[in-house]
Amino acid sequence: MSGPLFDRGRLRFRPLAERRNKVSIEADSPDRPPGGLSAEARLRVAEAAGAVRAARAAGRAVILAFGAHAIKNGLAPVLIRLAEAGWLTHLATNGAGVIHDWEFAYQGASSEDVRENLARGQFGLWQETGLYLNLALAVGAHAGLGYGEAVGSLVQREGLDIPSEKALAEEAAELAAGRPEQAAAAADLLAVLRRLDLSPGFLAVPHPWKRFGLQAAAFRLGLPFTAHPMFGHDIIYSHPASSGAAVGRTAERDFLAFVAGVAGLEGGVYLSVGSAVMSPMIFEKALSMARNAAHAEGRRLANFRIFVVDLAPPSWDWQRDGEPPPEHPAYYLRFMKTFSRAGAPVAYVQADNRAFLSGLAAGLRS
Repeated sequence: MSGPLFDRGRLRFRPLAERRNKVSIEADSPDRPPGGLSAEARLRVAEAAGAVRAARAAGRAVILAFGAHAIKNGLAPVLIRLAEAGWLTHLATNGAGVIHDWEFAYQGASSEDVRENLARGQFGLWQETGLYLNLALAVGAHAGLGYGEAVGSLVQREGLDIPSEKALAEEAAELAAGRPEQAAAAADLLAVLRRLDLSPGFLAVPHPWKRFGLQAAAFRLGLPFTAHPMFGHDIIYSHPASSGAAVGRTAERDFLAFVAGVAGLEGGVYLSVGSAVMSPMIFEKALSMARNAAHAEGRRLANFRIFVVDLAPPSWDWQRDGEPPPEHPAYYLRFMKTFSRAGAPVAYVQADNRAFLSGLAAGLRS
C-alpha cells in the first residue's frame, strides 16, 4: 500500500554541544573496585574468567556481544584493555552502542534526557551525530567496510575521505554491468553527497576523546567489531544524511562477519552481556548457518560455553533443568530460551554489566 512519507527536510537539528548529557566519560571511571555481585555471581564470574583463559590459551574464539548500556556505563576502557590483552576475538553491539561509543569519542559525553527532549520534539535530532555517523556509513559502504568498522575508521582517522561527485558518477556508470553492487554503492554515496552539498577531499572530524572509543580501538587492533542495527531503533535514521542502502550494506557485511566469528566458536566462549534482543537473535541465526556449513564439511560445532548476563533475577535454573514448560513464565524469557536451545552449556549470571565486566577483567588479570 502506498501512502505519504515523512519529509526529513522539515526537521530542525540542533548542535550536539547544546545538548545536556547525563554521562561524562571522564567522570564515570570504570576502574573502581567491582562490587554488587552476589556470592553466586562471583562464582560465575570466576567460571567465565577461567573459560576465557582456557579458550584463548588454546587459540579459540571469545565473542563478546553487549547492549548499549555497557558503553553508557563507561565500560569502554575496560573492554579496550581486554581487547588489547588479546582476551577477545570479536565484539558485537547494537546501533545504540555504536552511537554512545561515538559520542563519547567525539565530545566526551552521551545519554540525553529522553523525557525532556521528547516533550519538546528534540529527542535524537542532533546535527553532528546524525551527519557524521550516516556519512561514515555511506563512505564505508562504498569502501566495502562494515558498520562498526566504518565508524571505527572515522574515529581513529578523525575524518573521512569524500570522493568527488564526478568520480562517483563515472564509477557508477562504468561498473553497472560488471560490478553492479559496487556501482550501486557509488550511486548511493553520490546521492548522499548531493543532499549534503559536501566538497571533495578529506573532511576533518576531530575526536578529542578518541582514547575512550571502543570502535576506534577495534579498528586500530584489527579486531572485528560488528554492529547489528534495526531501522527506527536508532536516532541517526532521523537525519537527512541517512541512507537505507548504506545501512543495509554495512549491517549485512557485519552480520556475515559475525557468522564467520560464530563459525569459529568450537572450543570457545560466547559472552552475552546486557542484550536481551540483539545478541540472542543474531546468535541463533549465525549458529544455524555455521552448523549447516560445518555439517556439510563433516565438522561439529558444539563444544563451546555461553555466559548470559542480565539484571533480571532468575526464576528458573536453565543450566540444571533445561527449558521450562510453556506454562511457566520463564518459558517466555526469550533470550534464555534461545541460548538454552544452542546445544551448549549455558550459565546465567544475574549482575550489573559493570560489575560483571569489571570482575571478569580483574579475574583475567590475576
